[in-house]
Amino acid sequence: MDVRVGDTLVMKKNHPCGANEFLVTRSGMDFKLKCKGCGREVMVPRVKAEKNIKKILHPPADGN
Repeated sequence: MDVRVGDTLVMKKNHPCGANEFLVTRSGMDFKLKCKGCGREVMVPRVKAEKNIKKILHPPADGN
């Protein structure tokens, strides 16, 4: 799965605050995700996160 830093992940399950979108701030064996609703950061193992991803939103590329 092609997940990069700066991508927004739409998850199947909501965060306890109610939001289901997370910003990827670190990727590797684990993902560090920042909730777009409350701002809390969580570390999630890659395998568990990939099972829970509904959609990946890539940021627009710069034309420079």
